[in-house]
Amino acid sequence: MTPPVTVRRRFDWRVLSTRRMLVALLMGFSSGLPLLLTSTLLQAWLTRQGINLGVIGLFSLVGLPYTLEFVWAPLFDRFKPGMLGRRRGWLLITQLALTASIAAMALLNPHRDLLAVAFLCLLIAFCSASQDTVINAYRRESLDDDEQGFGASLYVNGYRVAMLVVSGGGLILVHFIGFRAVYLVMASLMSVGFLTTMCAREPALIAPLPRGLRQTVVEPLLSYFRRPDAVWVLVFFLLYKVGDLTASNMTIPFYLRMGYSNLTIGLVVKAFGFWAIVAGGLLGGALMLRIGTYRALFWFGLLQACATASFALLTVTGPSVRALAFVISAENLTLGMSTAAFVGFMALMTDRRFTATQFALLTSLMGVPRVILSAPSGYLALALGWLPFFVVCGLMAAPGLLILRRFRHWLEIHPSPPSGVGETPALLE
Repeated sequence: MTPPVTVRRRFDWRVLSTRRMLVALLMGFSSGLPLLLTSTLLQAWLTRQGINLGVIGLFSLVGLPYTLEFVWAPLFDRFKPGMLGRRRGWLLITQLALTASIAAMALLNPHRDLLAVAFLCLLIAFCSASQDTVINAYRRESLDDDEQGFGASLYVNGYRVAMLVVSGGGLILVHFIGFRAVYLVMASLMSVGFLTTMCAREPALIAPLPRGLRQTVVEPLLSYFRRPDAVWVLVFFLLYKVGDLTASNMTIPFYLRMGYSNLTIGLVVKAFGFWAIVAGGLLGGALMLRIGTYRALFWFGLLQACATASFALLTVTGPSVRALAFVISAENLTLGMSTAAFVGFMALMTDRRFTATQFALLTSLMGVPRVILSAPSGYLALALGWLPFFVVCGLMAAPGLLILRRFRHWLEIHPSPPSGVGETPALLE
């Protein structure tokens, strides 16, 4: 039977300035704020306190909740806490818990309370991963299918702004007020999240809340695997961004070995590159509204592969600031575009009845290329040399793009629904 699709309608560009899009942006900020509080900022604090490097390394384990969120995600689909509704109720709970746990960090001294610091960091990561799951579900349910790409780009950009606030602004503030006070400042910034939650509208339920183990846990999995090419879509999620993730794992050692100074890396790669990613996310989200999901995934992915391979040019030019700025512009612009398309596609592949559970499964799967598949990147660079390494990383995009072509018949725009469409919720465009 032909897979169900959504009718293509004329897009009203005024939707880009609606409250729903502002909510997507602000929720992205709330989602990104806690992440570096248990990694970058924490590592700086522990280092300044003279904590053993081995112990600092072990603190990376507090990030495990980000890869295990699918375990408790069904609770967010099953229960509706309080009067705010299913999504806003859980959001308020997680955001208030985050505010309290981040503020509590200011009461501790890593030398004296190291175990308590570890426990609080684990709690922050748990609440943060839970908030991410509910925010993803909220965005999927509150935006129409053709708005998902632009909504995802705003969410991702809000996320990145929050990370810049913590990693850049936080470390600058530490110089003046110290680490404890900075954690209090970051806790106060969580007010952006719960004020947004209070002002947002609760998405309408399209089906009764799931009940029992089968409806809560088993049915979301069955619902996903009933979709066209379900297994191939999972393989696509694994492979689409593996090339740029493998390359990015080695970029800092590459810059240093090419002779770039720390100042140049900070100004060009981090500061200038940040705004290129933001611009790419906005551009990618807007273009998706015009060209559709399939063409956005294909062309943005292809451009990302070419930009990844362009790092090989730096092995020829040497430590040229202009060449570095050109490569970083291309890499980060296309990274923002491809990420917007990828996250938008992920949203569309979830069933609105089980959004939190399915989104958590897919985001957990997204972590596999970053953590596992890109792990041998250093050995690959040593074996090949820098120029062939980046060319190979660019070519790694090919399998994902080839698999994407398999989805073209149901992912591209259709002028009208095909015959035989059942009652399954519309999938894509």
